[in-house]
Amino acid sequence: MNAQGWYRDPYGIHNDRWFSNGQPTKLVRDEGVESYDPPPPQEASQALVRVAEAELSDGNDLLRADDPRKERVNPVDASAGLGIGFC
Repeated sequence: MNAQGWYRDPYGIHNDRWFSNGQPTKLVRDEGVESYDPPPPQEASQALVRVAEAELSDGNDLLRADDPRKERVNPVDASAGLGIGFC
């Protein structure tokens, strides 16, 4: 098998592990956060399961800054308690 891309971590350590040219790499992902952890020296205990690619958004779920549906926030109120001052 010439695995390329994200697969469920066959070692059971992380959610996903990146495979390149059929080999596990140190690039891993947990809850969508990527980090590095070299694969252990032992053989994988689980079969490879490809991770489905996330569907790309067409942007319909985004709001423009001038959209009347967007919640209005007073910038002075938003900075309260953050140590931000306006001169």
